[in-house]
Amino acid sequence: MALIGKKLEDFKVQAYHNGKFVEVSNEDVLGKWGIFFFYPADFTFVCPTELGDLADHYDSFKEIGAEIYSVSEDSHFVHKAWADTTETIGKITYPMLADPTGKLARFFEVLIEEEGMALRGTFIVDPDGIIQAYEVHQNGIGRNAEELLRKVQAAQFVREHGDEVCPANWTPGAETLVPSLDLVGKL
Repeated sequence: MALIGKKLEDFKVQAYHNGKFVEVSNEDVLGKWGIFFFYPADFTFVCPTELGDLADHYDSFKEIGAEIYSVSEDSHFVHKAWADTTETIGKITYPMLADPTGKLARFFEVLIEEEGMALRGTFIVDPDGIIQAYEVHQNGIGRNAEELLRKVQAAQFVREHGDEVCPANWTPGAETLVPSLDLVGKL
């Protein structure tokens, strides 16, 4: 089932954020761009490389009005323990959501029920809580924060300029396209 256009459901989860346990709900996500970044589990191998990459680019996401929410089926206590014992995870300042019941992973259709873990799924949610883009990977394939940033920027551009679209490899400031009969067969 395609998830594009699906609206966030009500949710409330615990999170580890900036050295504290906090609650995050769907209401916290609304009004800004949200990136839900699912990964299989804390204390694993590819996961810290991805979460560290996001931490290194977090300021760039904040500059464009986007918040990152990393999500795994681990508890907020496990997130804290991972941050306390791993330098890479200790530098994270975005919220690390705990989804031990799998509610979020089921909503985003990334839960591997028999393993109690999520696939690597990345979801870009607009300020109205609507999924605008997503990508799901097999768990051995890591993701790239710079490409994710570019995708969020493209989604923002398209939302603001509904009559224009972003071609392959588009970056902010680059030429866009205005779909029309004149372009058919010319690109």
